[in-house]
Amino acid sequence: MKKKIFIDGKAGTTGLRIYERLEAREDIEIILLSDDERKDPAARKKALNSCDIAFLCLPDDAARESVSMIENENVTVIDTSTAHRTLEGWCYGFPELSDELDTKLKNAKRIAVPGCHASGFIALVKPLIDNGFIDENGLLTCHSITGYSGGGKKMIADYESEDRDGLLDAPRQYAITQQHKHLKEMQAITGLKNAPVFCPIVSDFYSGMTVTVPLFASQLKGGKRAEDVKKLYAEKYNTEIVSYCESVDNGGFISAASLKMKDSMKITVAGNEERILLVALYDNLGKGASGAAIECMNIALGEEKTRALDI
Repeated sequence: MKKKIFIDGKAGTTGLRIYERLEAREDIEIILLSDDERKDPAARKKALNSCDIAFLCLPDDAARESVSMIENENVTVIDTSTAHRTLEGWCYGFPELSDELDTKLKNAKRIAVPGCHASGFIALVKPLIDNGFIDENGLLTCHSITGYSGGGKKMIADYESEDRDGLLDAPRQYAITQQHKHLKEMQAITGLKNAPVFCPIVSDFYSGMTVTVPLFASQLKGGKRAEDVKKLYAEKYNTEIVSYCESVDNGGFISAASLKMKDSMKITVAGNEERILLVALYDNLGKGASGAAIECMNIALGEEKTRALDI
């Protein structure tokens, strides 16, 4: 029997990409609403309670509203918003972080998809804290470069406008008040006691992302070195979706668009014995959003994790 899927927020960037990945699957029936029905709470509530899996591709408040509409205890919710990522009762949708999390996702009814920037930071930092490589009380910095699709429809329209502002021709740093909405998640999932100094930058390309966490070698505990970090990542990240690579650069340059339109993530370590760069390379709409959501759905359905993904 086909599983019924409803994408609440299908018209958005994340929702549309999920739909495009799933529409050809023979094991799935996608519940579709007309433009008028999408704005009708009664129609949305009926769809949310008639499906097996509900993807929420909505702003935070709208995602909370959708969850409040669900009365059918058999519905699995996969939320791509920020609303539920650190709440008790919600499973964090990054199975590669631990076997325990992978197992938990198989039976979870409430799944929170990681944030795009947060995905890379957490993939890099959590193993180091879990294995005692760095202090949970340590002070970290994170730089992240992303394509403009991460800003949603309005930002996409701004960048793709024929008479766009010339300031968009150059990379733009944002969240300069150090209050980015991913910070809470970055702390909670890694176990850091202090939020990192976080410097996200949006640039003039559609999708792709590079997240970098710089470390001084002196920040590594117990005499650990860069080679030990490489070994740890190589042992931990060795799947088709998340993998350690000795290098991801091209002639000394790392392009944030290297994995655009892909659903995988590459982890690497650069720098030298004194100053180390931890790097995660992926697509903000792939492993940073839609791809991660579909991976969670596959796990919930007992399917291969890579089904309908572009690795």
